[in-house]
Amino acid sequence: MSQGNFILREPEYEAFLSALRKLLADASAKVVFLVDKNGTLLASAGDIAGFDTTSMASLAAGNIAATGGLANLIGEKEFSILFHEGERDNMHISVVAERLILVVVFDRRSSVGLVRLRVRQATARLTEVMAAVQAAGEGEPGEIEELTEADIESLFK
Repeated sequence: MSQGNFILREPEYEAFLSALRKLLADASAKVVFLVDKNGTLLASAGDIAGFDTTSMASLAAGNIAATGGLANLIGEKEFSILFHEGERDNMHISVVAERLILVVVFDRRSSVGLVRLRVRQATARLTEVMAAVQAAGEGEPGEIEELTEADIESLFK
């Protein structure tokens, strides 16, 4: 089931970013990404210098979609947590609030158990923020905030 896009305003973006930064530190991770299920990167924390963030976001969404198909084959709705182990780095991927994907990349400085614990804590905060995003977007379908001429001018300065 595909869900439409949503508008992410500055206060909610900052709240997402704050939760990601806390998760990054608490889990001793290298980098953390928050992606929507459509494959759009919403926010990230950590050293993203070596990452193609666009590919990371779309592949994470594709990974969730593909494993959702596998889940359906065995009678599950979806697999909410995925874990990939590499030689140097590991990746923990989880679904948050049914619309977001949280990707945590970590190495040997951390452990799967610590990451899972910290992700569980971060998920609670991210779910609260997503609820605020959804509540803010519950206007009339197709409703767009009115832009004033001053708003438009400030965009092009």
